[in-house]
Formats: sequence, C-alpha cells, structure tokens
Amino acid sequence: MASNPETYKPYGKQPVKGQWTTGLYDCWDDPSHCCFTWFCPCITFGQIAEIVDGGTISKNAACCIYVDSHGTKWLYGATYRSKLRRLFSLSQEPYSDPFLHGCCCICALTQEYKELKNRGIDPSIGWEGNVEKWKREGVDPPIVPTMSR
Repeated sequence: MASNPETYKPYGKQPVKGQWTTGLYDCWDDPSHCCFTWFCPCITFGQIAEIVDGGTISKNAACCIYVDSHGTKWLYGATYRSKLRRLFSLSQEPYSDPFLHGCCCICALTQEYKELKNRGIDPSIGWEGNVEKWKREGVDPPIVPTMSR
C-alpha cells in the first residue's frame, strides 16, 4: 500500500515532524468548527479520541465518557492530548496538557482536531472511514495503531 512520494502527495505540504501545524489560539481560523466545539465539546473530543486510539474506542463511547466525567473532563482531555502529542512527537507548549484542558479546553480541542485534519486525517468520518479513504487513495496511514498495555 506504499505510495511513491515523488509522484503522489495526498495531503499537500507535509507537516514538519515535531511541530504543531496551528497555534493554540488559532481556533477562530475555522469559526464554524470553533463554535461547534464551543457548544458540543464532547462530540469534538469523541472524534479526536477515536482517531488517537486507532479505532479501539468509538467516538460515541468517548463522547459519553467525556460528558459523564463531570469535574474531571480536563484530565480525560489532557490524556488524549498527550497521546496525540506522542503520535506526532509534538511539543507540550505553551502550557502543560492538564492546564490547557482545564483552562482552555475549547482552544485545545480545536487545535487537536485541526492537527489531525492538517495531517491528512478527518476525525469527522471516524477511524474506519479514514482507513477506507487511505485504501482508496493507495496511501499508508499517517498513524498506525499500536498495542498498548
């Protein structure tokens, strides 16, 4: 399923490894998604979690857990931000993951969602939808799920 990088670049300019493709406060670059995340952060979180976990948790299950986690949403969100950073070797800046999800979860979720989009992954279609898209395009997935304990 490998593609020839010299003739086919499915996602345009490839992001630099280890660098975020958007700033934390660039959430208003996409006002419709920012507003959606403002009113329904659980849905955006569920979409991100399904991708970051390689489809092992559904977006609906992650969304429900996020809604039900009441005072610990920031901790649950920070866990997935940390997983996303590890997947792409991203730095933890300008603040720690728990601080960002505790104080500015809308900005954090919007940045995480846009990061996946900018790396060729569409969180809105879920893990299986992305796998099918990559198969149709004949490209290797930008991320590969790993076994974890």
